[in-house]
Amino acid sequence: MTDTERAAAAREDSAADVARPGRRDFRGVRGFREGFLWAAGLLLLALSVAVAVTIGPARISVADVWSAVASHLGAGESRLSPIRDGIIWNLRMPRTLLAAVCGAGLAVCGTVMQSLLRNPLADPFVLGVSSGASTGAVVVVVLGVGGGAVSLSAGAFIGALCSFALVMLLSHTLGGSTDRVVLSGVAAMQLFSALTSFVVMTAADAEQTRGVLFWLLGSLGGVGWSDVWICSSVLGVTLLICLGHARTLDAFAFGQDAAAALGVHVGRTRIVLLCTTALLTAALVSSAGAIGFVGLVLPHAARALTGSGHRRLLPVTALAGAVFLVWVDTLARTVLDPQEVPVGVVTALIGVPAFVLVLHRTRRTP
Repeated sequence: MTDTERAAAAREDSAADVARPGRRDFRGVRGFREGFLWAAGLLLLALSVAVAVTIGPARISVADVWSAVASHLGAGESRLSPIRDGIIWNLRMPRTLLAAVCGAGLAVCGTVMQSLLRNPLADPFVLGVSSGASTGAVVVVVLGVGGGAVSLSAGAFIGALCSFALVMLLSHTLGGSTDRVVLSGVAAMQLFSALTSFVVMTAADAEQTRGVLFWLLGSLGGVGWSDVWICSSVLGVTLLICLGHARTLDAFAFGQDAAAALGVHVGRTRIVLLCTTALLTAALVSSAGAIGFVGLVLPHAARALTGSGHRRLLPVTALAGAVFLVWVDTLARTVLDPQEVPVGVVTALIGVPAFVLVLHRTRRTP
C-alpha cells in the first residue's frame, strides 16, 4: 500500500469513527485522557516553577513565592522584605519562566520540523538558525558592530534571520525537497559556525572569549521580564499557527505526495511552518543562547504518551519541554554553586543518553 493509499484509508477510518456509536464512546474516553494529560501537565508546570524559584542560596518558601506573585499581580499585599521580594520577582521568577518558555518553544519547533521534514533527527537547529544567531551575537560583542546601538540579543536575532534566509535560498535553488532543506541547513550551520570561530580567534580577548563561549552553550542568567514577554508572545503565536495546521502535519506523516493528494498545498505550508519555527527559534536563541537536544528528544517522549496526532501532541510536547527545562536550569545554577553550569551542557549530558535510548527503541520497532 502506498503512502497516498494509507492517508486515504486513515481519512476514511476517521469518518467511520464519527458514524459508529462504539467509536464515539472510545473517543470520549480518549478526550478524557487528553484532558487529564492537560490538567496534570499544567499542574506539574505550576508546581515546578513555584518550587524551582525557592531553590538557591537565599531561603525562600513556596508560600513566599505565592505571596510575592500575588502582590505584584495586585491580588494582595506582600509580607516579604524588599530584598526577598526582589530575589523572587526580579531574579528567579523571570529566569524560571523564560526557562519554561524556551523549553516549550524548542520542543514545539522540534515536533513540527520532525513531522514536516519526515526526519526523526530534525530539531530547531537543523536549519542553521542557532549558528546564525551565534555569529550575530559574536559580531556585535567582539567587533562592536552597531556602535552600542545594537544589543547582543538583537544581533543574535538578525544573525538567525540571515542564516534562515540563506537556507531557504539554497534549498529553493536546489529544488526545495525536504532532504535539500536539511542539507542546506547543515551547510549554513557549518558556514556560520566557522565564521563565529574565526571572529573569536582573531578579534576577541580572553574575557570576551569566555563570555561568548558561555552564551553559546546556553545561559539564562541575567534575563529580565522583557525577554519573558517577547519570547512568550512569539511562542503563543507559533502555537496557534501550528495547531491550526495540525491536520496538515498529520498528512505530512505519510509523505509530501500523500499530503498533496489530500489537498494540502505542500510548498506553501512548508514555507509557513518553517518560517514560523525559525522565527521562534531565533527569538529563543537571542535571549537564552544555544540550548540543544530539547527539540530533538522531547518530541519522541511526548509521542509515547499521546501518539502522533498533532492536535494532542503539540500541547503535551510544549508542557513536557517547559517542565524539563525548568528543572535543567535549576540544576545548572545550583549543582556547582556558586559557579553556574551552562544550560546547554546539562541538556547535552541528559539528552545524549536519552537520545541513544530513543534510537535503540526505534531500531527494535518492526
